[in-house]
Amino acid sequence: MEPLMAVLVGIMFAAAVYMMLRRSIVKLIIGLILLSNAANLLFFTAAGLTRGAPPLIPLDAEGPVGAVADPLPQALILTAIVIAFGVLSFALVLINKAYQVVQADDLDQMKDTDT
Repeated sequence: MEPLMAVLVGIMFAAAVYMMLRRSIVKLIIGLILLSNAANLLFFTAAGLTRGAPPLIPLDAEGPVGAVADPLPQALILTAIVIAFGVLSFALVLINKAYQVVQADDLDQMKDTDT
């Protein structure tokens, strides 16, 4: 499972870089979304994939019995998802306002416009 996830993360990083190098500001945002999702998947995969082993300890035991999933990477990824959503929302509002002012989606046209 890990090699498949590694290939998926690599493809997502490559697609994100490709999209971020385009001139359209909408494609830049799509690239940022892909980049944040690829980073989350990379962190999740690097932490180790454990199927069917919730991080629960029975009441009568002093420690985990058998293999358990590590809850820390999951909590960190959840936090990263919330932060990425906030950054994405801010970027979309900023891009919408820039488009209303400049009337262009191309980054080169935005740069050359005197306002």
